[in-house]
Amino acid sequence: MDLSDMNRADITLIGSGLCVLLTMHFTVQLLSQHLFYWKNPKEQKAIIVIILMAPIYAIVSFVGFLDIKGSKPFFTFLESIKECYEALVIAKFIALMYSYLNISISKNIVPDEIKGREIHHSFPMTLFQPHTVKLDHRTLKQLKHWTWQFVVIRPICSILMIMLQVLELEPHNPLAKFMCIKGIVFFCFWQGVVLEILVAVGIIKSHHFWLDVEHIEEAIQNILVCMEMVVFSVLQQYAYHVAPYSGEVGSKMKLKKDE
Repeated sequence: MDLSDMNRADITLIGSGLCVLLTMHFTVQLLSQHLFYWKNPKEQKAIIVIILMAPIYAIVSFVGFLDIKGSKPFFTFLESIKECYEALVIAKFIALMYSYLNISISKNIVPDEIKGREIHHSFPMTLFQPHTVKLDHRTLKQLKHWTWQFVVIRPICSILMIMLQVLELEPHNPLAKFMCIKGIVFFCFWQGVVLEILVAVGIIKSHHFWLDVEHIEEAIQNILVCMEMVVFSVLQQYAYHVAPYSGEVGSKMKLKKDE
C-alpha cells in the first residue's frame, strides 16, 4: 500500500480503523484473561462491563466518522449510546468498590472500619446535603442510587468515596480504575467543547462544498476518540489486570510472608 497515492481522508480513515482494531485487541486480550480465570463472578462481571467501555466508544466514534455526512439526529443517537453506557459503567464501578470493601446494601452489611467515617461535602453538594455526613447503610445506599443518575453528583460522590477509603482500597488500585473511566469521559466531553469553541471563533472552517463545518467537527471528534481509546485500552491492562484472579497476587504475597 502506497500512502503517497492516497488522499488525507483515506489515510485518516485507515488510521482511525487501526486505532479501533488496537483498542479491540487489547480489550479482547484482557477480557479473555478474566474469562479464563473466572474466580470471582461478582467482581469480574463489573470489570468486564467497565473494560468494554473503550472499544464501544471507539467503535461508535468510528461509525460516526464513516457516516461523516450523517444527520444531527444520527450523531445525537451515537452520543446517547456512549452516555448511556457511561452511566452503566459508573454504576458498575461503585458496585466493584463496594465488593472490594465487603459492603452489601441488600444484606445491610457495612464493615466497622468504614461505618461512621465522615464525608465532607463541598459546594454545590452542600445545596442538597449537609456539609458533613457519616457513612452508614443509608448513605451508602443513597450513593448507590445516585450512581444511576446521569448527573454531576454521581462522579463527585464516587471520587469522595475513593479518597475517603483509599487505604482500604489501595491494593486494588481504585484510582487507576476510576481514572480510566473518567479519563475516557473527560477527553470525549472537553475536547468536544474545545472543538465547538474553535468552530464558533472560525478557526475550524469548511473547505469542502459537500461538507459543512458541523460534519468536520464531528469527524475530528470521532478521529480523536478512536486514537485515545488505544491509550485507554492499554491503561486498562494495568488498572484491571487479571492477576488477582489468576493466583499471581496471592503467590507473591505468600512468598513475602514466608521471607
